[in-house]
Amino acid sequence: MTHNDSVRAQLHAIEALLRHHQLWQATAPQPEAFESTQPFCLDTLEPFEWLQWVLIPRLHSLLDGGYPLPHDFAVAPYYEMALDAQHPVRDVVLIELQRLDTLFAGGQA
Repeated sequence: MTHNDSVRAQLHAIEALLRHHQLWQATAPQPEAFESTQPFCLDTLEPFEWLQWVLIPRLHSLLDGGYPLPHDFAVAPYYEMALDAQHPVRDVVLIELQRLDTLFAGGQA
């Protein structure tokens, strides 16, 4: 499996996890929500919305277009802080995001 295949597989795993836990939304946020200048659109999107509507589609777009993927990229640290320690899916989401981060750090998930 190529690195890009591994990244795509991990994106699918994150999506499947969000769907399984009913965190995947059928309707996109309002267009204004995407105009944020804050990292992770933290002032306009909830953490799971950002995953669904920003990160996953953008990474798929880079893969589909054959564009270079980011290096030294990590999202798990944000989610460690953004998700309440008591959130029911926090731990499993963090595991999947750490696997994605490992791929962008040059390691293997």
